Amino acid sequence: MELRQLHYFMKVAQKEHVTQAAEELHVAQSAVSRQIHQLEEELGVNLFMQKGRNLQLTPVGQLFCKRVETLMKDLDKAVAEIHEFLDPERGEIRIGFPHSLGIHLIPSVVAEFRKRYPNVRFRFKQGMYPSLIRDVISAEVDLAFISPFPDGHDQVDGDVVLTEELFAIMHPSHPLAQEESIHLSQLKEDKFILFSKGYSLRPIVWQACLEAGFTPQIAFEGEETDTIRGLVAAGMGVSLLPEMAFFQSNPMQPAKVRISEPRITRTIGLIHRSDDKLPLVAQAFRNFLLGYFELQYSAQKKQLPVLSTCSEEPV
Repeated sequence: MELRQLHYFMKVAQKEHVTQAAEELHVAQSAVSRQIHQLEEELGVNLFMQKGRNLQLTPVGQLFCKRVETLMKDLDKAVAEIHEFLDPERGEIRIGFPHSLGIHLIPSVVAEFRKRYPNVRFRFKQGMYPSLIRDVISAEVDLAFISPFPDGHDQVDGDVVLTEELFAIMHPSHPLAQEESIHLSQLKEDKFILFSKGYSLRPIVWQACLEAGFTPQIAFEGEETDTIRGLVAAGMGVSLLPEMAFFQSNPMQPAKVRISEPRITRTIGLIHRSDDKLPLVAQAFRNFLLGYFELQYSAQKKQLPVLSTCSEEPV
């Protein structure tokens, strides 16, 4: 069994067509067909079956494909580690993050890191809380920013790098828009615009409202910070957003008011697989980030308490 056979097999499984696979591999169609045939003969099974004009994996082919996919990932990782060992300043860093951090935080830290290591490449992947955890565990990414920090997880480890305050936002004509600070309970009669289920800010806001003595009335739900902020600016309701959400300028801006009671924050962590050693270049980036946040946000982390979170729905 040759590595080339496995490579051709995976490409045909992906494209479900020998001709298309051959085009992407820049080889003759007959060469791909021959390698697949030799692989099937060696294994003693049919890996593909005809389905119309396409090829489809047989059940045993699907099983084999999963194993080969894992093998190829491990091989790619081994090659990357060798390259990074020879020149750790020219490797690739794979990093995951939620959408809300892509507006300001990720561009800022990457730009600062590249001042020191201009030849390092980055591969970015956005996701929600559960998918970011999965991406770290499955080695799709080396590091991930995540909020809230997953305390006590047995497969990922990391550090809290930032504790960020949440503010109330409302239409500029709202009766409380000019206040320096408010109690969250003062918004109990307002309609709330919240993130959809699955987004980490939703249970933080929900729990804060419960602690303030009321259940939020939901007017709309959204999946991006810009959507939440825009709907509030249009007078469709109120919401709570972290300070980082206000870096991006937009013609329509809601009013921003500090909440004095309860004090609401979210933790942002930097996580990695707990049972695996980071590539050298990713470890260099992690060390840089820990120093960066210690310098930039250490005073803020000491001053702000963290609001505990629980189920977003009342029992």
